Amino acid sequence: MSDQLRPRASLRTAVVWEVLKDALDRQVKATGKDALDVLDTGGGTGNFAVPAARLGHRVTVVDPSPNALFALERRAAEAGVADRVRGVQGDILGLFDVVERDGFDAVLCHGVLEYVDEPAKGVRNAVEALRPSGALSLLAAGLGGAVLARALAGHFTEARQALTDPAGRWGEGDPVPRRFTAEQLSDLVSAAGLEIAAVHGVRVFADLVPGALVDTEPGAMEALLKLEAAVAEQPAFHSVATQLHVLGEKRR
Repeated sequence: MSDQLRPRASLRTAVVWEVLKDALDRQVKATGKDALDVLDTGGGTGNFAVPAARLGHRVTVVDPSPNALFALERRAAEAGVADRVRGVQGDILGLFDVVERDGFDAVLCHGVLEYVDEPAKGVRNAVEALRPSGALSLLAAGLGGAVLARALAGHFTEARQALTDPAGRWGEGDPVPRRFTAEQLSDLVSAAGLEIAAVHGVRVFADLVPGALVDTEPGAMEALLKLEAAVAEQPAFHSVATQLHVLGEKRR
């Protein structure tokens, strides 16, 4: 069973995976290729790389962690796609030390911008790795989701701190170095030369609903997944999403 079909993984990845799968399908039709070259920056253990390889695509994962790359290799082998997944140690700011420019039909940049010193450079590098008409899938932590979560937990001062902090952090104990609004992410993608194809709010409700309810109430998981999909593209919900997803497409 793929990660996308496991209940907990589904809540985290379902919306993004469906958008990404559709984007890859469009790339296949546009290029006439049976298999695309996909770059997954910060792809870790292969949450998206392995499913993409299952679709027949060739995936290069760039990640700074040797342990993550080892787990990726094992995971790809277990899934029967070891010949289509390649792991390389590196990071997005030094991307062209390990991969070529203009070499990929699609680039994934998921959970990366929060942790790099120069997010704008990271996005520019991701875009420079794309071939003409390539697509960028960008996923990052959302500011509004953190503010809402701290407030609902009764940490009102921390919620206000996150709202006013330039990096969107709620305090010194915050494990996330940086958060974004949908506008900020869209601006980064546009400034790097891509057209914004879609913006999605991810995990709008999933992180707020008690786990016991989802696990024990019949039909709750499926209903929550459908709700997440229904609100993902509605701008009104982007401001409270835990994560934000931007799909950008390269101009010819």
